[in-house]
Amino acid sequence: MEFAVEHRTEQDLTVVTISGEIDVFTSPRLREELLDIIENGGTHLVVDLGEVTFLDSTGLGVLVGIYHRLRARDGSMSFTGVNDRVRRVFHVTQLTKIFVLHNSVEDAQAAHEAAKTG
Repeated sequence: MEFAVEHRTEQDLTVVTISGEIDVFTSPRLREELLDIIENGGTHLVVDLGEVTFLDSTGLGVLVGIYHRLRARDGSMSFTGVNDRVRRVFHVTQLTKIFVLHNSVEDAQAAHEAAKTG
């Protein structure tokens, strides 16, 4: 599967869909794409990993770095579509303590709305 990053805006969330492998070769491109989204006003990201087939430590580093950049701007980042393999990586690295995993984009939107009013 070819590596690709696409995004769309839904309400005030930016849904980022990633497909393919996130590894040492694709991580620089992922970082650049996510930084472009942030620079163009995206502060609340929902990252759909449903089409991600592999995630290594370099990719995790990019995601953690983007997460911290968003938090510094009062932004947020959550994930959806996490398959068992990627979920296991998040659990082993204990990133589930900082990353919120949702079952669907709709669940992420509902949680975002609740946080705004809450």
